[in-house]
Amino acid sequence: MKKALVVILFFAATFSLFAQQYFIHGSVKDSSKNSYLSYANIRVLNSTIGTSANKNGSFELKLPLGNYKLIASFIGYMSDTVSINLRNNIDGINFYLSQTNLNFPEIVVKPGDNPALKIIRNAIAKKKERDRQLQSYEFEAYTKGIIKSQKDIRANGNSVGIGIGSSDTTALKITGILENESKGYFKKPDDYKEIIIARKQSSNFPSTVNVLTGGRIIKNFSADNIDFFGKPIPGPLASNALKYYFYYIKNTLAIDNKPVYEIFMTPDDPDNPGFVGDIYIADSSFDLIKVNLRLNRAANTGGIFDSVNIFQQFTSFNDSIYMPVDYRLFVKANVLGLAKFGFELNIVLYDYKINQPVNNNMFNKAVLTVLPDADEKDSTYWENAVTIPNTIEEQKAYERIDSLSNLPRTFWDDFSPLSSRLRFSENFSTSAPLGMYHFNRVEGNSIDFGLFMNNINKERLNSSARFSYGFADRKLKADFDFSYFFGNYRTYKLSFNAFNKLNILFGNSDNYNELTATVLALVSKDDFRDYYYTNGFDINASGEVFPVLNLNAGIVNHTDKSAAKNTEFSFFAKDKTFPFNPPIYPVKIIALKAGFSFDFRDYIENGLFIRRISQGQSYITFGGEVTYSNNSILKTGLDFTKYEFNSRGVLNTFNSAKLNFRIYGMYTNGQIPYQSLYALPGNIDLTAMSYSFRTINVNQILGDRLFTINLEHDFSDELFRMLKIPYLKNWELQLTGFLNIAYSDVSPGTKSILLLPAQTFRHPFYEAGFEIGQVLFPMQLDFAWRLNYRGVNNFRFGINTFIF
Repeated sequence: MKKALVVILFFAATFSLFAQQYFIHGSVKDSSKNSYLSYANIRVLNSTIGTSANKNGSFELKLPLGNYKLIASFIGYMSDTVSINLRNNIDGINFYLSQTNLNFPEIVVKPGDNPALKIIRNAIAKKKERDRQLQSYEFEAYTKGIIKSQKDIRANGNSVGIGIGSSDTTALKITGILENESKGYFKKPDDYKEIIIARKQSSNFPSTVNVLTGGRIIKNFSADNIDFFGKPIPGPLASNALKYYFYYIKNTLAIDNKPVYEIFMTPDDPDNPGFVGDIYIADSSFDLIKVNLRLNRAANTGGIFDSVNIFQQFTSFNDSIYMPVDYRLFVKANVLGLAKFGFELNIVLYDYKINQPVNNNMFNKAVLTVLPDADEKDSTYWENAVTIPNTIEEQKAYERIDSLSNLPRTFWDDFSPLSSRLRFSENFSTSAPLGMYHFNRVEGNSIDFGLFMNNINKERLNSSARFSYGFADRKLKADFDFSYFFGNYRTYKLSFNAFNKLNILFGNSDNYNELTATVLALVSKDDFRDYYYTNGFDINASGEVFPVLNLNAGIVNHTDKSAAKNTEFSFFAKDKTFPFNPPIYPVKIIALKAGFSFDFRDYIENGLFIRRISQGQSYITFGGEVTYSNNSILKTGLDFTKYEFNSRGVLNTFNSAKLNFRIYGMYTNGQIPYQSLYALPGNIDLTAMSYSFRTINVNQILGDRLFTINLEHDFSDELFRMLKIPYLKNWELQLTGFLNIAYSDVSPGTKSILLLPAQTFRHPFYEAGFEIGQVLFPMQLDFAWRLNYRGVNNFRFGINTFIF
């Protein structure tokens, strides 16, 4: 808390000085053609202050009162210098740059010799020297993100949706704008922190999505691997770049009479993901000073992007260290011809402080923090902030979006026949027709209705009331939920749940949705779930006591009763009967719970909540919970202590491949009721759910002393590419291999009160298999084999899809 207070006070003091700053507005042009030079660099002589022009050649710069020399530069041109005496805001500072007319000696290429390779070798060596020199730095950044789509964007809460339009890409218009100012800090080996000082966005965006900041988003083109869309791509100056890319000298240019090599690059093997385009290397120093690249088709997973272009420039600071001064990303996408959209990211970085002491207190698990008043900056602030000038199109988009947002929304604006909710306002909704019916063999035809209040009181309060009536069991059920978040970033939560309902037996390991269960029961009487009645309440409190540790504690009080089959209704399977619904152990349980969870990932403080991020890195989380039920203290029906442990994570293996894992363990002392046993996550015929046991049926294997390990190695399409298998290497097939292990047993105390026998694995069970699919299709074909306990379901085929 003290660290956070220091940071807030520091920035409050620093940026209260805006009244002493003045603005310079101008443009950069070609002197002979009088045409604008897009993204030209503008620097203040003998300082680290500067900016870049927008695509129309316009720029703005903020400086305190004083005398300055401004320098505008652009590769292929002589720089131009303007002296100013800054006493108030100045408009119309125009630079006119002349093209260089230097004659360079012709490069002679001998057989078997490629002169570009020597330049790249020297550039790689210079990159390594730069990395050794660069120990720490600070910077300021301005970021502008622009979304283009065919239809206006709609936003609810923290979600943003892009509507489906026509196939005409020329119909794209600006439908969303994000802007923010940030300050960033870096210190070797890998400490990083960025703070958003101010942010604004078009009125159709929630502020919490505005966390794309200059320092976090820009790509380090000096790095060995640059991540784009989950694929690590070798950089232009990677250690293995000469073995991965083909280079040739495309042109020799100059900036202020200093030669610059324009070098074209492309992957040696077009089937390998990589960059295609031009990089610019300074002749004498071999510094990378500009990139103008695009992703090739192999890096464009699924081909959903029509184009991904990256433009970035670097300028020398401290007379030797080149740092990025801007970053431009231009994306055009086409999702199966149904949704077309574009995205532009424009970033300028300025006011570098290189290799100066950085306070270690600045760094913590929060790699990005939004200051509390970042969303409260008014128009006066933004008039005096460093930005990239808005184009006429952007100005009109702001006006149009704001005018649309001021129009009253009707019920039909948010209606969708595929939604389970009907939204009446930003915070209030009810069940939609799709969520108002379900069927099972206990309740029969059932109607459902719910009232939902979400994100009340600045997204702290959520509440719901759900009701259901079954025409077969003739019972009305109710379920009430209430939760409230506390703390600046809502890291503490108090929740209450009261219920009188039909519960799914072993529902914690059932991953199927209600629609799947209803359709199978109605059509074929394959009601794969079992049920029981429960009523009571639970109260829970949780909170983040340390940046990596969350604790929770609560009490549960519920009475459970058996449910019976009450109907044989079905649309088609008239000659079949539903399976009987097994009895449970009727009991009243009052128990105390306490748990913990560790999550070592960094996070973003987005202004409302903390959001954990992995940034493509490996990570592991784990936690545990104890449930204690004692009759002498709590007047409960059974005495037991239950211990649970869980862990999950991702381990990067090679290229874009990664190993995903989940581990669960449970151990009990005493007697727990049948309905509190754990069922190994199983599957129904012809389906396969991730992190489940494919050759085991739903609710087949039970236990209260058990462990499960689910390993799924996502190879993506890496194996097909590495092995260069004809055709397959270009089909973008996604391959996943899996191995599942389980042990389960029932403790003597629990076994003594079981009404039905429980099938267990008293020796470890193993199964393995793989699934394969195409990246654009939302399903995979799954093949699994039992490695022991063979007999039934030795091999199983299934379809893995979110639809189930």
